[in-house]
Amino acid sequence: MGSHDTAVTGLVARYSAGPLQAVGGLFLMGADACRFAFRRPFQGKEFIEQSWFVTRVSLIPTLLVAIPFTVLVSFTLNILLRELGAADLSGAGAAFGSVTQIGPMVTVLIVAGAGATAMCADLGSRTIREEIEAMEVLGINPVQRLVTPRVLASGLVALLLNSLVCVIGIAGGYVFSVFVQGVNPGAFAAGITLLTGTQEVVISMVKALVFGLIAGVVACYRGLIVSGGAKSVGNAVNETVVYAFMALFVVNVVITAIGVQLTAR
Repeated sequence: MGSHDTAVTGLVARYSAGPLQAVGGLFLMGADACRFAFRRPFQGKEFIEQSWFVTRVSLIPTLLVAIPFTVLVSFTLNILLRELGAADLSGAGAAFGSVTQIGPMVTVLIVAGAGATAMCADLGSRTIREEIEAMEVLGINPVQRLVTPRVLASGLVALLLNSLVCVIGIAGGYVFSVFVQGVNPGAFAAGITLLTGTQEVVISMVKALVFGLIAGVVACYRGLIVSGGAKSVGNAVNETVVYAFMALFVVNVVITAIGVQLTAR
């Protein structure tokens, strides 16, 4: 392991010295995690295991959150469209809302609230048991061995969950609009592609991928700088949710603004 890698892994104990240093440490760990993704040996087994782990803890909550969330949005939107005499456009609204906002937002809520917290608890437990220090003594870089596979797994699962939520959103909007609010089925289906095209789908996928990567970096960062006992791990898990939500909502606004400018051209 080179001197730079030793410095990087040695810094995790000092990342939390101050707010600005903590932010810098978060970006430093994220940059190194991305760098190690293209450096051998790639931890393929760890990546697969973490992908399955995040999927297992996130899939059921995603379904439970996505269904009522999409029904609520469809119900509110259809009431507005009925008042405007444009109920046939409910398909356009359901597809546009599900793809551009509901899918990525539900994904970030679940990945940050379930998957990221589980990763933080796992790494935090390893840290207080001094497993991370033992890895460094053996010449193993914890960022390459533990952080990179988890960050990539979080991004992949977020991307897949976003696709699932988008499908659930459109299907749920169809069922609720047609069978509950009496919207014409053909008009609903015809309006799906009215506002939603390839660009909106690509932007939605980029959002989900970035959200997942950021949630993974935040979770790993908080897990690796834990100091103390089990109480510190619990505090780190709670902070992971708060920090991930703060970062992801800001990123959502930025990516949405960029996407609007790109689609307007």
